[in-house]
Amino acid sequence: MTNNTIEVEPAVAAELLGDRIELLRQFTENLSARGEELGLIGPLELPRIWTRHILNCAIVAPLLRPGLVGDVGSGAGLPGLVLAVARPDVNFALIEPMERRVAWLNDQVDELGLVNVTVVRARAEEVRLADPLDQVTARAVSSLQKLVPLTAPLVRPGGELVLMKGAAVDNEIVAAQKQLRKYRISLPEVLVLGTGVLSEETRVFRATVGERVPAN
Repeated sequence: MTNNTIEVEPAVAAELLGDRIELLRQFTENLSARGEELGLIGPLELPRIWTRHILNCAIVAPLLRPGLVGDVGSGAGLPGLVLAVARPDVNFALIEPMERRVAWLNDQVDELGLVNVTVVRARAEEVRLADPLDQVTARAVSSLQKLVPLTAPLVRPGGELVLMKGAAVDNEIVAAQKQLRKYRISLPEVLVLGTGVLSEETRVFRATVGERVPAN
């Protein structure tokens, strides 16, 4: 029997989000109410909606800087909408190819009154943005081997990949060496966020795109 009980908001949520918490509560309520019906989240996710999804994304917000951030394969808005709520000083382009998900994202942008978000219906490899991204993020899209060629071309030289990954990220980095060299990805690092704060840590692969090595 499926457990449809929505997880109680952890106390740490308000500490992390400050005065943005009410908007995030609204988004979480909307996602809990319609997420399964729209195929955005699975039937087992409601009892862990905050810890596994919302706060897992929100903890990444301090890594972003003012500018334009793209979220590739935005889907339910994880992490794009969560980050846009948390960082109103940053502009976001949510890149999503599926019409049903694009409609959901646009509805949430309107309902939450987010003026720092544009939803772009396109596949990452086909998207044409007016300006290159300063940073790009993605969550649960694919391995670095496939993700780097999709995301790196969207980012300006000196911009960053800020990609949410699972526990096997170190193995992914080894497997993606060819792609990292091809797209001139430098300074790769794995950040483990939320230790001692969240019940589930968040791993982020962060690296710089197109940074040239100075000549000796």
